[in-house]
Amino acid sequence: MSLDKVKSYFAELGMEERVKEFHQSSATVELAAQALGCKPERIAKTMSFLLGEQPILIVTAGDAKVDNKKYKEQFHQKARMIPAENVEQYIGHAPGGVCPFVVLPGVQIFLDESLKRFDIVYPAAGSANSAVELSPAELETCCVSQGWVNVCKGWEAEMAGE
Repeated sequence: MSLDKVKSYFAELGMEERVKEFHQSSATVELAAQALGCKPERIAKTMSFLLGEQPILIVTAGDAKVDNKKYKEQFHQKARMIPAENVEQYIGHAPGGVCPFVVLPGVQIFLDESLKRFDIVYPAAGSANSAVELSPAELETCCVSQGWVNVCKGWEAEMAGE
């Protein structure tokens, strides 16, 4: 089970108390925000794409949307999401619990700049009723990311209002 693998991974890091399990679903940004009692933008949603035949993950703020132009500038091809029925075979986690931890070998992980405006964010933890509490810097380290990218839109207006 993906959640157990993620929990074991965080236990190895001495951060097992950061993994949170809920009685209700946290499979969407809105449901996760309700379960955690936080604003939806603090949910670090993990999106699955194919870059050629290579699976990649992009972790974004809950209020951010992938900007096709920025994505193409960054990755030199059009954004192509992995179909839901294929996500688990490419990534190692099922939709609703996709997270940037304990993924299958070869999956590259990128973090979107939209997350940097928060002190704490909440990515999923491998199941549709879990999350991990991390700072953006901890997220970068714990998920072994390829680095930060700027491929989203829709969050800049929110940032200006803070």
